[in-house]
Amino acid sequence: MADFAGSVIGWSDTTEGPSDRLSTSRREGRGDPHAPVPDMRRPPGCPVRGPRQVGAALAGLAASARHELLTFDDPSGCAGRAIPEPFLELAGACVRAAAERAGAVRRIVPRHALPHITGAPRAPGQARLADAIPFKMIVVDRTVAAVPLDLELLYNGMLLIRDPVVVQALVRTHHTCWDAGEELTPDHRAPDALPERLRPVLDALLAGLTDETAASRLGMSGRTYSRRVGELFAALGTTSRFRAGAEAARRGWV
Repeated sequence: MADFAGSVIGWSDTTEGPSDRLSTSRREGRGDPHAPVPDMRRPPGCPVRGPRQVGAALAGLAASARHELLTFDDPSGCAGRAIPEPFLELAGACVRAAAERAGAVRRIVPRHALPHITGAPRAPGQARLADAIPFKMIVVDRTVAAVPLDLELLYNGMLLIRDPVVVQALVRTHHTCWDAGEELTPDHRAPDALPERLRPVLDALLAGLTDETAASRLGMSGRTYSRRVGELFAALGTTSRFRAGAEAARRGWV
């Protein structure tokens, strides 16, 4: 598995890159002879597909970690997905191994994932909360990055990136989110779950139904519905319907 992972993370020097083709075109008299030749012998990214291949590549990343590990992580992203448990265990073990090997670890998780973090074994390094993350990502030693092909699940395939410009752009994105994030401490706890009796009321609000229509559809009187709306607003800490929807989304109730 280690040999395979290394071959996935590495690049073939025998593959003709854009700079090779540019040099060829110059020899044949095509193109601008004075334009600078970029160093692009390596492709910007290597797609990896298939659970076995992704697992091997993750193992290779974990083994290569030496100094720093940066991640955008959403532990709730796999909830309800048909992902085999052995793959989840392998992926988790690889990330933990990389974190233990790296000298500095910075993990950013979205606020709605708190229920999946609270009570879980504490991962090495530092972690911060963000209102949202742009995509899932792993950056090792600022030299190689792994991003899911669908930006959400590594199980569906991932892109290994070694292009220094792209990697540094991802590092800057992480730093910007890190500076704006909130330190995750043991004192953080998962937000209270939405009471089941208020779920239909929240759904009606999000659907933009009038109170009269919503009460009729839910089979309750207008007074009862208004009281439930008040309970929902109190739970969300707002009196605005628009802010109620935004706060519900922030808490992961949507």
